[in-house]
Amino acid sequence: EGPSFGAVFTAELDPSQAIFIPRGVGNAFQTLEDNTAYTYLVNDHWSADAQGQYTFLNLADETAGISWPVPLDDAELSDKDKAHPRLADVVPMPAKKILVVGADGQLGKALRELYDGDATVEFAGRAGFDLGSEAAFAERNWKNYSTVINAAAYTAVDTAETAEGRAAAWAVNVAAVSRLARAAVEHDLTLVHVSSDYVFDGVRKNHDEAEPFTPLGVYGQTKAAGDAIVSVVPRHYIVRTSWVIGEGNNFVRTMASLAGRGIEPSVVNDQIGRLSFTADIAAGIQHLLASGAAYGTYNLSNDGEPQSWADIAADVYELSGQPRTAVTGVSTEEYFKGKDAAPRPLNSVLDLAKIQSTGFQPASVASRLKEYLS
Repeated sequence: EGPSFGAVFTAELDPSQAIFIPRGVGNAFQTLEDNTAYTYLVNDHWSADAQGQYTFLNLADETAGISWPVPLDDAELSDKDKAHPRLADVVPMPAKKILVVGADGQLGKALRELYDGDATVEFAGRAGFDLGSEAAFAERNWKNYSTVINAAAYTAVDTAETAEGRAAAWAVNVAAVSRLARAAVEHDLTLVHVSSDYVFDGVRKNHDEAEPFTPLGVYGQTKAAGDAIVSVVPRHYIVRTSWVIGEGNNFVRTMASLAGRGIEPSVVNDQIGRLSFTADIAAGIQHLLASGAAYGTYNLSNDGEPQSWADIAADVYELSGQPRTAVTGVSTEEYFKGKDAAPRPLNSVLDLAKIQSTGFQPASVASRLKEYLS
């Protein structure tokens, strides 16, 4: 598929030359001397079971206009070659696709919206591709893909501290990621994986991509383990985010609902960070893939002055027509006193210099929050 469909390129080869044939390029040869030997170096072999992945062209097609040195009437052709379709009847080979797994979550929905109408991007929710199933991996034809974006994650931070939640977190954030990484290595895919500020303990005021892992709780530990796995895939992007806001239940929607009902909440004021809107995470992922940025880890949140959860709640109240003073700030220790809660990093500010150096500038939290609430 593409503007070069139907174009013809020819070359005369001798023993000093070889020619590289990319995916989707039909190739044929004609020997011009007796006792000619030819050699193929291939990355895959044709098989009868895989015929749907191949397309053929009649070598005598008039519209292709191939200038055969030996006229085809004088050349030896197989009956199979003679039976191939003319160019007008050839179905073009599709480009390799991007596969988005976990496509029904907050980020998955943002990626669906971003790539809407793009036939080269395929989306699979849990029903379409079970990351916990070895059979699902074995049955998928990975040759059809160039890239996998992993938008699936277990994010129930507090529940992850329970026996059942711990098992679920490790299954989704580690075991499933290891299967994706293995598929990426075996099939030479680019793997995009979404990470979290929870891989850090929050002691540093500004987290850059080189900071070593220091997770406090089970969720952070599983995300760090997933990052370590993905980091050994030759072609990978780890996109580290914080305080994700998208389509579905989240902190901003909860605060807007409370504001609408005139409730005056107590909100944590000693955890500092920036929101990451899923539309910007999706756009950042698209940018990394399209720009050919160097593989590796990239921090990606929205930009602007770091805030506490209480600051953000006050912004939501103000944008909802309520007084900022309706929000009361409390410490993390006070807020979670007597509750079963996971430990949380007190500072989640991500350094954005690396992704900005690739030409991507995340929008400010303030502008995105206003748009989101409107």
